[in-house]
Amino acid sequence: MLSGNQFGFSLLWVLIFSTISTIFLQEMSARLGIISGMGLGEALRLKINHPTAKTLMIVLVFSAIFIGNTAYEAGNISGARMGIELMFRTENVNPALINSLMGTIVAFLLFVGNYAVLERFFILVVLLMSFAFIMTAMITKPDISEMTKGLLIPGIPQKSWFTIIGLIGTTIVPYNLFLHASLVSKKWNGAATLPGVRKDLIYSIILGGLISMSIVMSGAALGKAGADSFNALASGLEPLFGGYAGTFFGIGLFAAGITSTITAPLAAAIAVRGIMGWNNDHTDIRYRLVWIFVLGTGITFASMGYKPIFVIRFAQFANGLLLPLIAGFLIWIVNSRTIMGEYANQKIHNIAGGIVLLVSIGLGIKSVTSVF
Repeated sequence: MLSGNQFGFSLLWVLIFSTISTIFLQEMSARLGIISGMGLGEALRLKINHPTAKTLMIVLVFSAIFIGNTAYEAGNISGARMGIELMFRTENVNPALINSLMGTIVAFLLFVGNYAVLERFFILVVLLMSFAFIMTAMITKPDISEMTKGLLIPGIPQKSWFTIIGLIGTTIVPYNLFLHASLVSKKWNGAATLPGVRKDLIYSIILGGLISMSIVMSGAALGKAGADSFNALASGLEPLFGGYAGTFFGIGLFAAGITSTITAPLAAAIAVRGIMGWNNDHTDIRYRLVWIFVLGTGITFASMGYKPIFVIRFAQFANGLLLPLIAGFLIWIVNSRTIMGEYANQKIHNIAGGIVLLVSIGLGIKSVTSVF
């Protein structure tokens, strides 16, 4: 929505690129899980035998996981807290107290390993809010010619580099490439299930992309006045919900934040467990220490007094910068005939993956150099 506030429809093409890229990368991740029965972390540990290379890989992946996931966790917690404040008008309550209470709830759910029902409920709420943004985008009657131009003609407005990286980082979330392979390997069995997995994956990612575009369109209707305020962002729903827009936006914001607050530490723990070769047990103390560290660090950074929107944008930007590393490892693994056999990447997969890598690396370099 912030993208729409600041740059109108001009960055919609980034969401087209990100959606298509996510389909290719998540398909590779799912194929890896189904064919090999392993997550990305386990496959990397199996593939790399040289001690020095293995140590370097562990350092790189650990750095990416902990930097990306702790930043993302801080953004998730900040977003969930702002959702609570919008719902209950609790602006005068100490943010650190709310963050700690949410962290305690999430820690309990991760500790017992039984959060699926709650997560499904939150996902339902997020989908309802997403539907609301689609309706809002239609009600605001966007300029069709400007929207089409933004979708089909790549443009890079002045000072938009960070936003572009952020849009990519929040669509192609690097930790999902670890999480998805691991979860798919447990849910689906054998190569015969691949067509069904691909179908579900394509539908869900395209739906997510359409929702993201609708949110950008709703933000474009607000103009730059809503760029730094969640209350102003909530006003984007007023055409549909009137005076209840803030409450409804708060519910969706809380649901989106708290759901991701669960999955980010979980994904980090699964990735580290796979790379280190620990047993597949959620009660393993080492596994628990990983998600405790990610959750605790996220709570700490979210409580340091920065604006929640700043924290969320930084998290998205960090994940966008780290994407080439994780995506590069995935593409390399899924090209391995030793691990994938006849289901290794075909030319179309590698072309798509190469484009994702080149674009994300180029944008990352440009974003970093623009600071100086």
